Amino acid sequence: MATLGVIIGNRGFFPAHLCESGRRDILRALEQEGIKSVTLPVEASRFGAVESLAEAQKCADLFKAHREEIDGVLVTLPNFGDERAVANALRWAGLNVPVLIHAFNDDAGKMSIRDRRDSFCGKMSVCNNLRQYRIPYSLTRLHTVPPNDPLFRADLRRFAATCNVVRRLKNARIGAIGARPAAFNTVRYSEKLLEASGITVETLDLSEALGWARRMKDDEADLKAKLGAIQGYTNVSGIPRESLMKMAKLGVALDRWMRDKQLTATAIQCWTALEEFYGVVPCTLMSMMSNNLLPSACETDIAGLLGMYVLQAASGEPAALLDWNNNFNGDPNKGVVFHCSNLPKAFFSTQKMDYQEIIAGTVGKENTYGTIVGRISPGPFTYCR
Repeated sequence: MATLGVIIGNRGFFPAHLCESGRRDILRALEQEGIKSVTLPVEASRFGAVESLAEAQKCADLFKAHREEIDGVLVTLPNFGDERAVANALRWAGLNVPVLIHAFNDDAGKMSIRDRRDSFCGKMSVCNNLRQYRIPYSLTRLHTVPPNDPLFRADLRRFAATCNVVRRLKNARIGAIGARPAAFNTVRYSEKLLEASGITVETLDLSEALGWARRMKDDEADLKAKLGAIQGYTNVSGIPRESLMKMAKLGVALDRWMRDKQLTATAIQCWTALEEFYGVVPCTLMSMMSNNLLPSACETDIAGLLGMYVLQAASGEPAALLDWNNNFNGDPNKGVVFHCSNLPKAFFSTQKMDYQEIIAGTVGKENTYGTIVGRISPGPFTYCR
């Protein structure tokens, strides 16, 4: 559940009673969408709105006191609002979170001085000031919109998802296991650029992971639990016991390393060293992690992993890394996506464990057990790269 700081704008010579009803309506909308709110209490200012310099400071202090809770800020304008007060409250709070600007719409039948909002113009003034202050912001799809409008509710849900993505990426810790496949220049990336954005990459030499797996005793409790988890996750009929044990040992080694380094996502050098020198593919282990909302990408593809991470944070559901492989006959609006295959179980209509046919031609079938084979369930999808 997201928590939003809420700034209710006001401007003295516009109808202040609109702030009272506007506050009630916007807070009700947030509650109905399951979004928590932090806003000035009504006793702190007129209707809990922000207009003066002192009220902007009060709002900023409140937001700073709830810094660890607030995922984003919603600015709502029941009337024109004071653009400087809004900008100052955001600057002084220093939260560095997403901001959404909302404005109530006027009723053409209520355009007297008692009920006229002028929020349409006030929103442009607030946005202009935020640009001057270099504070990024998002907009609702309609320039003015009532809080009970389905379009605004969709805007709120989308904004809450955006806030979750930003929160998850801040101070994210992800693991890179092994070097990228030598031929794949396309997955190059800069650790320094990611670190500058608050994303830390922990590296692990593949030989270390394989060393930990090889010296693991067959009777270890963690190993037995992992083997049972693999067998419970997918149909393993026809898979050699030795291959299942190798997968389980590698899985335990990776689990321990991720716990020790406090990692929430991984990208793995999935071929061909693992198959040549250890004798399994890691696809099932990666599928299980992604299905448990710990996304895992192939080919040490950190950029692809971050795409998975973003989609998962936005949707709250597992994400997958796929290749956009083929055209679909002569239809330019269709294509074939494929992978070989570490997709999470949630993606499939049917699936089972098998050997990896593509790599088997190089290293032998006996060294490639552990892939997940099946057909993706039909339905809409969102892609991100």
